Amino acid sequence: VHLVESGGGLVQPGGSLRLSCAGSGFAFSNYNVNWFRQAPGKERESVATISMAGSSTNYADSVRGRFTISRDNAKNTAYLQMDSLKPEDTAVYYCNVVVFDASKGWAPYWGQGTQVTVSS
Repeated sequence: VHLVESGGGLVQPGGSLRLSCAGSGFAFSNYNVNWFRQAPGKERESVATISMAGSSTNYADSVRGRFTISRDNAKNTAYLQMDSLKPEDTAVYYCNVVVFDASKGWAPYWGQGTQVTVSS
């Protein structure tokens, strides 16, 4: 299982970014995809989740209405569109899946993370 995030960067308050998460080594379309973030000195927190077919999504209260999670199973890629960004959105953003393996059972997998900095 391999996850690679991209799309982070420096953006001014009120700006937008789109993060991507490319998955490989597993049946991407068979699993929910989650986005988490971790700000300096804080615990990692869930941001958004999308179901296997993309028909169901959930968001943290802090990002609902500003962030949109989506996926393209043909490309084995999930996205996080972030609009109206605030300084408090500054964090490292991680893509996550929980995959079933016959020998390990259910196990979480993480990408390397991508830094998002919102600052003027």
